[in-house]
Amino acid sequence: MIIGFLKEGTTDIAPIVPKNQSKLKAICEEIWIESGIAKGAFYADDTFAEAAIKSRADIISTADVIVQITPDITDEEYGQAKASAIFICQYAPFNDENIVKGLSANGVNAFSLDMIPRTSLAQSMDVLSSMASVAGYKAVLSALTMLPRYAPMMITAAGSIKPSKVLVIGAGVAGLQAIATARRNGAVVEAFDTRAAVREEVQSLGAKFVEVEGAKDDKDAGGYAVEQSDEYKQRQAALIQEKSKAADIVITTAQLRGRPAPKLVTEDTVNNMKPGSVIVDLAASTGGNCALSQNDKVIQHNGVTIIGDSNLPNKMPQDASTLYSNNILNFLKHIVKEGSIDLNSDDEILSKSLISKKA
Repeated sequence: MIIGFLKEGTTDIAPIVPKNQSKLKAICEEIWIESGIAKGAFYADDTFAEAAIKSRADIISTADVIVQITPDITDEEYGQAKASAIFICQYAPFNDENIVKGLSANGVNAFSLDMIPRTSLAQSMDVLSSMASVAGYKAVLSALTMLPRYAPMMITAAGSIKPSKVLVIGAGVAGLQAIATARRNGAVVEAFDTRAAVREEVQSLGAKFVEVEGAKDDKDAGGYAVEQSDEYKQRQAALIQEKSKAADIVITTAQLRGRPAPKLVTEDTVNNMKPGSVIVDLAASTGGNCALSQNDKVIQHNGVTIIGDSNLPNKMPQDASTLYSNNILNFLKHIVKEGSIDLNSDDEILSKSLISKKA
């Protein structure tokens, strides 16, 4: 079996890092990589001593398994691949139903890494959680960079400075990492989530858990938020505005899978926040949790800085690559049995992530 790794131009995160070469060799005969595969993560080609540097065309036409971060493979290139070839990347079919139709029309065997079930068994393969953890950490650092004051309490000869207040909206993987990072930097942290089950996790990190009673919770939502009633949304909006007015930093992380992100921070809320406050919106690419967020932009509104960035892991490409590569390695170790992949397996991880199969 030949496993090939392709680079693509939208990210500096790499699907393979040098330390995983020997582990991959335990499940395949050859590793092929495209030149510059990990340049953005500061790994030169010569650090991949156990891999063969091949052209993109050679990898697509010859490899048995082809791995990428996000897909940029054309229909023509799919047609050049072996009939039995298997493609692995983040296809994000929930965001575009035509993706699966297109793959099926081309007779492509494809696994989507973002469809791996978010269960304990699959935790080591969960690229969404890995990248969310990086995003939560970087969100706090980005906010602190823009904040015109200290995060921790400071006692100096010139006087005392009160600690900054941070509000984290959404206590999933990104939110929990944001809480932990803000606390390590000395801030006072509050966290809001519709899921009462995360209360203990929030409190264990030293934050105060705030909630609105009566939220709907879906344990099968895969860590995503679920749509709430209009009455709940009204009470939620009032609470978020109250807490945001007192906060120096607001970090929003709520996503609805396959749907626009819920609007949790209204323009009125922003107008009532303290000048110099910072909002980091991790849901900016799907419409944003803040009504004023602009994806991939930093804007100022009424003295408040709003950072719309859903791709913060790309700003930490080396560690993000290490985690992503580990996820892919663990996924391959799970699905490759005796040098092949059984596409008819009823294994939950394999069957949930297999989004297209050649007829």
